[in-house]
Amino acid sequence: MTTTTAATIKTEVELRRELAAVYRLIAHFKMTDLIFTHISVRLPGPEHHFLINPYGLLFEEITASNLVKVDLAGNLVEPSVFEVNPAGFVIHGAIHAAREDAQCVLHTHTQAGCAVAAQEAGLLPINQISMEFYNRVGYHDYEGIALNLAERERLVTDLGERSAMILRNHGLLTVGTSAQDAFLRMYYLERACQIQIAAQHSGALRLPSPEVAEHTARQFAGEQSDDYTDDKAYDLAWAALLRMLERIAPDYKY
Repeated sequence: MTTTTAATIKTEVELRRELAAVYRLIAHFKMTDLIFTHISVRLPGPEHHFLINPYGLLFEEITASNLVKVDLAGNLVEPSVFEVNPAGFVIHGAIHAAREDAQCVLHTHTQAGCAVAAQEAGLLPINQISMEFYNRVGYHDYEGIALNLAERERLVTDLGERSAMILRNHGLLTVGTSAQDAFLRMYYLERACQIQIAAQHSGALRLPSPEVAEHTARQFAGEQSDDYTDDKAYDLAWAALLRMLERIAPDYKY
């Protein structure tokens, strides 16, 4: 599946609704850690402002209007009754500042993600889903709770130009040119981790050759010119997810 290659300029209202939708979807698919972890979206303009979750709310409580606007230092730039989790802007601010294409940054602490993050070999190409990330995932060694500003440079270096990273002994991180890209990338990175943990409890693993794994990753990225491509996949999946939210949690957009 190919993803959106360039971010469309959207209004703040549109970005708030998209980000609120991602928070609700993370809650729906049980990828939350109570009020912790974060998802952020860059706002248009030269100010380097972005939206992030209000500290203290469950993801299922987040709406377009209660998202908070902060600068790269994590300071509120508009009045709010809510605060910001300091670890949120340490990680997110660093990536937003370094990567113009990282319009959305998504971080999770799921059981499967943390389990794979604790494994020496990291993510294995044991399934078609995991092969999307073959040689395309960065790794960042654990340095403690993300409260130290000095860690920012190392985070950015370890991510490089990739769109996914495993934070060793910590969790998962994805970025995207849009909220939908970051979410769907995280959805499948999480699924890959779930499959790996299940497979490791099922007996000896059979891995494809490196050549096949790389070929599959290139297919996912739409880089195989002699193969069919599906440049509508993420858009269609996102539209389906929004229809589901309209049925089960239509208040997300207010």
